[in-house]
Amino acid sequence: MFFSDGVFAISITLLVLEIHPPEDTAYLGRGLVELWPSFLAYVLSFFLIASIWANHHVIFDQVVAADRGLLLLNTVLLMTVAFLPFAASVLAAAFRNGAGEPLAVLFFGGSFGVGAIFFNALWWYALRTPRLLNSRVSAHAGRLVGRRFLAGPVLTLLGAAVGAFAPAAGLAFYALMIPVFWLPLPALEPVPLGDESR
Repeated sequence: MFFSDGVFAISITLLVLEIHPPEDTAYLGRGLVELWPSFLAYVLSFFLIASIWANHHVIFDQVVAADRGLLLLNTVLLMTVAFLPFAASVLAAAFRNGAGEPLAVLFFGGSFGVGAIFFNALWWYALRTPRLLNSRVSAHAGRLVGRRFLAGPVLTLLGAAVGAFAPAAGLAFYALMIPVFWLPLPALEPVPLGDESR
């Protein structure tokens, strides 16, 4: 988990490096206002990556063992997470320049969508390999959680489809993922920090 947390922490920190201060400080207020695409991409990406991190913890709170398959899926998921700051910078640049917004929204959503696919694959792989999960996780609870996680690919697909014609509306679909994935998962019993069964 330390390696995974490190990737999330670095990725979420790199987001701010895309925001460059205005060069002409004589008109600092206007310059800061013109940076709104960068601020938007930063806030949206920060909360989306944070929601992935939070639910990643939900999964690994229930994992008691890891095999090569689980580690491989986790590695690919982390690879997509590390790519997200670049997708955010593309999104900000398109809106800042006023050109290419539909493709940028599609690229941004596609980047998160690929991550969502591997996130779901990680959970379903663990669920179908019972020896990897805490025995308290029932098949029914696992399916309920899996249905919630499926909202990720669905919302990014909808966002990409809508964003091809209305980029701002596409971003709204991506933003919907934030409250969806910050809602608690009552189907999984919380595991106290420091529990030796984790």
